[in-house]
Amino acid sequence: MSSEGISQFDLIIAGVGGQGTILASDIIGKAAVKENMSVRAAETHGMAQRGGSVVNHIRIGCELGSMIPLKGADVMLALEPSEALRYIDYLAEDGVVIVNTASIHPVTVSSGHCTYPKIDNIIAKLKESRKVIAFDATALASEAGHLQSMNVVMVGAISNYLPIPSETLLGSVKTLVPQKTVDINVKAFELGKFQL
Repeated sequence: MSSEGISQFDLIIAGVGGQGTILASDIIGKAAVKENMSVRAAETHGMAQRGGSVVNHIRIGCELGSMIPLKGADVMLALEPSEALRYIDYLAEDGVVIVNTASIHPVTVSSGHCTYPKIDNIIAKLKESRKVIAFDATALASEAGHLQSMNVVMVGAISNYLPIPSETLLGSVKTLVPQKTVDINVKAFELGKFQL
């Protein structure tokens, strides 16, 4: 899938509270606006502050509502592996899942109500029906200088698919992250970009 010639692009970003899902969404949305693209977005984050599920819908070039219909997303950016499974029905059958293979345990696991599945099993399940690009974005964030830049690693990875120039996305990163972390986040973006 190439971003050239795309007039409409639907993206699902899934993660859990504390991973920077909303910041990743803001970076992409503000970059699209800077490129004079119409953007519609919606987010849900009920128990996000306690490690609960967070999902963002981003629609670029869409004149309809902000919620992506089932099987409507071109790409899913999953910051947490189990969240990719939770929201996979939003991804088109020819869509791509870009997933961070490092997990943090959601509330239900931390509380002892269930066990976390093996990452290999999650990836195998995703591959049954979709194209999957999986890598350890958390390790790359550590390499960039801070674990909290994992979301920006993932934005770098999806930059290869978005109908937005990488330079504009990187400009949005520099504007939205705390100024003392700009260098770390620029490195995180570049490390993610070259994973695909």
